[in-house]
Amino acid sequence: MIFVRYESLKQYLRLYPVNSAIIAANLVMFVLVAIAGGPSNTDALLKYGMVTNDPAHDELWRFAAALFLHAGLAHLAMNMFAIFVFAAPLERLFGHVRYAFFYLIAGMLGNAFAVAFAQGLWYAVGASTSIYAIYGAYLFIAIFRRHALDQGSRTTILSILAIGLVMSFIVPGIGYWAHVGGLLAGFVLYGLMGSRFLRT
Repeated sequence: MIFVRYESLKQYLRLYPVNSAIIAANLVMFVLVAIAGGPSNTDALLKYGMVTNDPAHDELWRFAAALFLHAGLAHLAMNMFAIFVFAAPLERLFGHVRYAFFYLIAGMLGNAFAVAFAQGLWYAVGASTSIYAIYGAYLFIAIFRRHALDQGSRTTILSILAIGLVMSFIVPGIGYWAHVGGLLAGFVLYGLMGSRFLRT
């Protein structure tokens, strides 16, 4: 099972420096937003990069910045847990530089997808777009490279995806288009980029 974390904090920081930096950046941005008015304050979130289909805030940098913003402590905690547990193995599979590229580009593509397909005025923040991209990468492996994942890991990722996607559509306030966009972007981008792990 690749999703069980046995590392000490020191080992985790050494093995997964990009993932550690992503978590740290999310924590820093949460504090900055809190100082600016709080994570439930739309103006504060817009200031730091909330992504939206509002033409008044259509800057491209928001597609990336929104990946590091969260609309509450529970939102932050859930996403940081997912990154801590599930993203770490992908950094090992890709290598640090390619993982950083994948995380950012897939997340941005997912947010762009959401802006294109969302109905009405739409706003969103959160690392979950990139998290679903990570799930998309594992889905690609589970389908096309079954030997690269043990049965427990395949079952875990498929279960999380099934439950997560259902919850995305039935729980109010969740940016399901960003989740779907992230999943598709991660699936396709992983297929294009490949992995060191799969060539061993």
